[in-house]
Amino acid sequence: MLDIAAIRSDFPILQRTINNKPLVYLDNGATSQKPQQVIDAITNYYSHNNANIHRGVHTLSQIATDQYEEARTATQHFINAKEAAEIIFTKGTTESINLVAFCLGELVVQEGDEVLISAVEHHANIVPWQMLCERKKATLRVIPMNAIGELVLDDIDALITDTTKIISLSHVSNALGTILPIQEIIRKAKQKNIPVLVDGAQAAAHFEVDVQELDCDFYCFSTHKLLANTGVGVLYGKRKWLESMPPYQGGGDMIKNVSFEKTTYNEIPFKFEAGTPNIEGVIAWKSAIDYLHAFPKNALFHYEQELLAYATQKLQTIPGLKIYGQAANKVAVISFLLENIHPFDVGVLLDKMGIAVRTGHHCTQPIMDYYGIPGTIRASFCFYNTMEEIDYLYTCLLKAQKMLL
Repeated sequence: MLDIAAIRSDFPILQRTINNKPLVYLDNGATSQKPQQVIDAITNYYSHNNANIHRGVHTLSQIATDQYEEARTATQHFINAKEAAEIIFTKGTTESINLVAFCLGELVVQEGDEVLISAVEHHANIVPWQMLCERKKATLRVIPMNAIGELVLDDIDALITDTTKIISLSHVSNALGTILPIQEIIRKAKQKNIPVLVDGAQAAAHFEVDVQELDCDFYCFSTHKLLANTGVGVLYGKRKWLESMPPYQGGGDMIKNVSFEKTTYNEIPFKFEAGTPNIEGVIAWKSAIDYLHAFPKNALFHYEQELLAYATQKLQTIPGLKIYGQAANKVAVISFLLENIHPFDVGVLLDKMGIAVRTGHHCTQPIMDYYGIPGTIRASFCFYNTMEEIDYLYTCLLKAQKMLL
């Protein structure tokens, strides 16, 4: 059993009010809140150890470097990568995908080739591949979805062809909460030696990820959805790919030797980490990992599933409310609409009552086009949310519905 009251006390922002109402924060799919331990790690870095890394022999630089690299090792264990050198720090999931789309794309995609994604992707896992295909005169193909938000894999063998050079898929849909059957697709990709990138931005925040078990070639996520900073992303890549790919950006730290005639590049992971990184963000990420590891394995995921089941049952009793995304396997995300009411109007009224939800297309316009809707209201839950907050959401939705109809 989790002590939710004790957990909530670790998050200072959960004690505040919005519009004179206790904050009910249900926008965790956009970013999570931060525990005091993470906030303290940021303050401690700037108060005691502020220095650049990998470049100085002085004490502060060595301390900061050690803490930064400890975070890399902790990240390796967090997703069970084979070695720390396979962990690259970026500024977020979006940059990680762009890095792979550019660097791996330059390596393996030629005119006439194909890149395969799915119909439930975030724009960050659509646009970089479109840009690659335009640059290389390749074709972007899409695995279709059905009405409940699951992928349709009936024709997957026809979609994965000899001209498929890269497959890039979300682990979890940010708009619908669907957990995609990525292992089945990865197995088929391995039969043709096709590299697979997994966008884990919404998955790593909800359940444990084992990249060796998945056998994906790349996996990425953002730390701000896992209790830590914005501006820090994690990109895992298998050594064979990282060593063969060209660097993404040039600058300091990603080089071994520089002359005006020629530059030789650093070893991995530093080859892909040009310039001064978000040092305090990476160090604070280590504190977030430590915080998450203090809980029993899978306890947080199971509690969030209880929140999802309770919220789904509760919201379905509201007349005229329709849930979009009812896959059998979901994380704690509910996207819905109230009949004949624009989602933005509902979101504004909920904010007046202290409830933070996300409204709009959630950077998944193709999903909204599939359903023929302008967007949804998305309530996304974290383990610090409560059943009582769901009851309050239910009550406020009834009030908003009455006011707007």
